Amino acid sequence: GNIHTNFIGKAHAALKELEAGQDFVYLHVEAPDECGHRNEIENKVRSIELIDEQVVETLIKGMEKYDDYRIMVLPDHPTPLSLRTHTSEPVPFLIYQKSSPKKAGVESYTEELAKTTGIYFPDGYKLMDYFLKS
Repeated sequence: GNIHTNFIGKAHAALKELEAGQDFVYLHVEAPDECGHRNEIENKVRSIELIDEQVVETLIKGMEKYDDYRIMVLPDHPTPLSLRTHTSEPVPFLIYQKSSPKKAGVESYTEELAKTTGIYFPDGYKLMDYFLKS
């Protein structure tokens, strides 16, 4: 998908899977990556805003009925506009758990603020273990 993808439809599909009994749903939204490849700064920013407004907000509201849940938000890799291709730098991630809404000392989700938390996984696959077991 690109900037014209059905952001809210993806969120509703994820919620439908949870309602059907799945206890884990992976949702990938490609729009910011595609905008990075095309050097479309306005669309990249807008696609991130739409993920926040239509995907994350829809998921949080839709999962409120559950006693507890955990959600992780992260890009799969950086795609800097200046390079228009993937790079291997660490990516910021956000984990939220309804029953334990702790903060890591930051008020928003950005690459620069993520660096200040001291939370880093040099082996990316260990992040999923941390998410599932913590």
